[in-house]
Amino acid sequence: MSFTTTEPAFRFRQGTRPLLISMPHVGTYVPPALAARLTDEARQVPDTDWHLERLYDFADALGASVLVATHSRYVVDLNRPPDGASLYPGQSVTGLCPVDTFDDTPVYASGDDLPNDAEIAARRDAIWQPYHRQLQAELDRLKAAHGTIALWDAHSIRSVLPRFFEGKLPDLNLGTGKGSSCDPALAATLLEIAKSAESAAGYTGVLNGRFTGGYITRQYGNPAAGVHAVQLEMTQSSYMQEKLPFDYLPEVAAGVQPHVRRMIEAVLEFVERR
Repeated sequence: MSFTTTEPAFRFRQGTRPLLISMPHVGTYVPPALAARLTDEARQVPDTDWHLERLYDFADALGASVLVATHSRYVVDLNRPPDGASLYPGQSVTGLCPVDTFDDTPVYASGDDLPNDAEIAARRDAIWQPYHRQLQAELDRLKAAHGTIALWDAHSIRSVLPRFFEGKLPDLNLGTGKGSSCDPALAATLLEIAKSAESAAGYTGVLNGRFTGGYITRQYGNPAAGVHAVQLEMTQSSYMQEKLPFDYLPEVAAGVQPHVRRMIEAVLEFVERR
């Protein structure tokens, strides 16, 4: 099996302040030849981090750089290590080129359609590598310009997924690699904002709970070198429909969006003080 794509690996907008917002799971594009091998369910790309660009529509006004994936995570998962190693050993996870959905159903219509090692390598070279080259290049540019910088990895997920966690997930899941990817004082400030959202509007928040930050957070966060990385995994019920047609719900999103913006503003304030 071979792999080709006609779409660029990412969209990128360069900002003016010391923050890069990465959105590695918002892509929905699946090349037609690959889509033909998927199940009907998988062609709907249900495990997408839907509408995050819209939810973070304040990013440009705040001067952040924004890096956005174009391809579905079913093509290649940009938040997994390039060798496919598990980020959560002993727990159920999906891989670099997933073969099952979050509901533990097959991505491919037939076992004969699964990608082999050569195809996985081709997907990694065509999409994963360019995304990460751009991410690293922008961090390097920001570091040279500002000294102390931040990386915000933006994600969302269905609020109830028995495969990965029991019950309902907290709404605002902050991950800092269990404390390794950003300054503890910044993490504490962000958790305080999440808790204030709980008291003000009923949203729940947690730091380094079920989600402690994926590959991007862990790989690029280096607070000792002035690079502070944070992942936010939000429940989709906070801003959208969690089932088809996966619509954005403006009135619902209006409740949580100010709290997310406060977090981004707090990150900028933190790094710009340094």
